[in-house]
Amino acid sequence: MILAIIIACEIGFWALLGLGLAARYLWRMRRLSNALLLSLPLLDVILLVAAVIDMRSGAVGSIQHGLAAAYIAYSIMFGHRTIKWADAKFAHRFAGGPPPRKPPTEKRARARYEWGVWLRILAAYAITCAVLLGVVWMVDDHSRTSALMEFMANLAKVPLIALIWPVSYSYQASRKPVDSPSEETTAESPRQ
Repeated sequence: MILAIIIACEIGFWALLGLGLAARYLWRMRRLSNALLLSLPLLDVILLVAAVIDMRSGAVGSIQHGLAAAYIAYSIMFGHRTIKWADAKFAHRFAGGPPPRKPPTEKRARARYEWGVWLRILAAYAITCAVLLGVVWMVDDHSRTSALMEFMANLAKVPLIALIWPVSYSYQASRKPVDSPSEETTAESPRQ
């Protein structure tokens, strides 16, 4: 049941986002657009309530409950950025807006950008763990929640793997550029 609700929430997110942006840029209905976009967090509330009801009614914690917590955490940490990205793409495509901003290309700025993304991933992991620990505390039955503890341990791989990007960009930014031969050494000597 929880997996079906996660899928429905994901489909609902993109459907509401698409309708909200279409109402804003194609149909010029700003109030409807705002109402649709402001209703996006309700999907997270629905998912959270469904997961809590499922666990309180005696369900055994599973990967689906862990995914529900991760989905909620992703929405909290990346939902606004996803909406801004989609809004910029839609505005550029249908309303003549400027192209969406891309990540910086300068090495130090890109390293800072990647560290910011990684901190959001880490925060999403912490939120996921907090939600799951709350469920574990609420259920108070190790036999029903051991899979949730295992899910948290396995999910720790995500921020660890994601650490590759900011570390590699930081390494590239810290490297000194190879000096090109100076003009003095490459120019012919005037004595020849």
